[in-house]
Amino acid sequence: MLGSALAAFALAASALAATPAEWQQRSIYQLVTDRFATSNGSSPSCDTEDRIYCGGTWQGVINELDYIQYMGFDAIWISPIVANLEGSTGDGYSYHGYWTVNQNALNEHFGTESDLQSLATALHDRGMYLMVDVVVNHMAANTLPPDYSTFTPFNSEADFHTFCWITDYSNQTNVEQCWLGDDSVPLADCDTEDDAVVDFFYNWIGELQSNYSVDGFRVDTVKHIRKDFWPDFQTNAGVYAVGEIFDGDVSYVAPYTEVIDGVLDYPTYYQLTYAFESTSGSLQNLVDVIQSAQSAYSTQLFQVGTFLENQDNPRFQSITTDQGLVKNAMAWPFIADGIPILYYGQEQGYTGANDPYNREALWLSGYEEDKPLVQHVRLLNAARKAAIAASSSFLSTPVTFPLVGTNTLAVSKYPLLSLLTNVGASGTPAWDVSSTNYSSGTELIDVLTCTTYTAGSGGSVSVTGSEGAPVILLPTSAFNTSYCEELVGTNSTSSSDTIAVTFEVQYDTVYGENLYITGSIDELVNWSTDDALLMSSANYPTWSLTVNLPPSTTVQYKYITIDNGDVTWEDDPNNEITTPASGSVTQSDSWH
Repeated sequence: MLGSALAAFALAASALAATPAEWQQRSIYQLVTDRFATSNGSSPSCDTEDRIYCGGTWQGVINELDYIQYMGFDAIWISPIVANLEGSTGDGYSYHGYWTVNQNALNEHFGTESDLQSLATALHDRGMYLMVDVVVNHMAANTLPPDYSTFTPFNSEADFHTFCWITDYSNQTNVEQCWLGDDSVPLADCDTEDDAVVDFFYNWIGELQSNYSVDGFRVDTVKHIRKDFWPDFQTNAGVYAVGEIFDGDVSYVAPYTEVIDGVLDYPTYYQLTYAFESTSGSLQNLVDVIQSAQSAYSTQLFQVGTFLENQDNPRFQSITTDQGLVKNAMAWPFIADGIPILYYGQEQGYTGANDPYNREALWLSGYEEDKPLVQHVRLLNAARKAAIAASSSFLSTPVTFPLVGTNTLAVSKYPLLSLLTNVGASGTPAWDVSSTNYSSGTELIDVLTCTTYTAGSGGSVSVTGSEGAPVILLPTSAFNTSYCEELVGTNSTSSSDTIAVTFEVQYDTVYGENLYITGSIDELVNWSTDDALLMSSANYPTWSLTVNLPPSTTVQYKYITIDNGDVTWEDDPNNEITTPASGSVTQSDSWH
């Protein structure tokens, strides 16, 4: 098994943390290993229609972690890692990883055991999590009947359910005991009622987690295995697991939330797509499915994976390229109750439809960071992290909907108030929200534009938008103007009478903790802790912030941490800088 094969990795990095509560604080970047990055940084041609291996590797992922982290993601989900069916089939090659033939070996197309371990280590060194996709339900063949002797460890026909195609999805026995696939690649359905098969998978998932320092699992085809298989599988995994229940019915998905930590929230996915695919989409139906799931799921929606795209469904921009609609739909996972998941390439505006067209090579984008949707995602991640830091109850506060209109929607999850619309890029949305959790006079900021607003009587909020874009509001006490301007890019250079000073400091935070700066002049909020300037963790563990300061001025300052309202100051003495007469400067410090 994988455990014995990896006994030599005595110095393997341990998983950072793995509970559902810890995963709730994360946002996940999902990638198909073969299509994300090559080991040597090359950009080979990759026609999705060919369905071949294009050359992506685990080392390639390591090489591009800066790109992922720049957008604010602190976890990645990689496609399955075990050995797959080799050679061409009527359905192409197994570059995606879902056609298992040997559960005890790695897919050598993606790298070595050392490469995978190095990926875990590289992620953990950055404070990031590793989620691995696993397939338990079936193994893949290129003949029907399969040559069972080619499978490991199940190499006998007796290890599988008797062949029959799934033909009736209303019959759960048919769903669980018949086969997926087709004549070209039949997916032999493992007999997960057999004790030996069950014992193997329970041991296997624990060893996989331990040997590769895995922080979480995405589990394929969960609804195709009996529900009472999953609780012990989850226990043996020892970390958060999110299961794929490919169904849009809340009542069908809900029972699975009682047997596995989380589910991919397909019911919301469908209504989210319908709501924003056109200007006539139903926002009310989206609200209805959210409220239904909040009531039906065992942990409400707090532990689900929330997404707009993935490898099994058409990219949203294959349905509409209206950027107003796109930006609103993309905002949802970051403002909702679940754990946000973004499918690679969405940030680059990829438009592939159904499999295989939605599995494009990301290297063809050049990993450009100045793309509008890359910046959109970066700001959404920053907003969510700021909300988590500002309120200890944010992650356990269910979203409510103080406004539901034909084309406008207000989503409240204090301290966030998100104003969404499906009027499209040519429309001018307006929101009048009379009931919020803000106090009268609270200063608010739209994290996407840095425009400020003031809450009216009773906390009411009135906003007129532009170009059909969403508005994501936070109190300026949680997301100050200087931080916003740095992220948006309006504070990157100095005016003629100021100096752009970039403060940098290395600091390892704990979960929920953020780093701020405060100092002796107005621009550094005069030693205030309530209004201290939030620094960016985009290059964690280096925190940074650019502030425009007066020229030729001596300024004292300190870094502080704030964790659920608890403030920790650096030790004395104060830090000090004298700004130059012109230009810009970077001040690099160490916490003391």
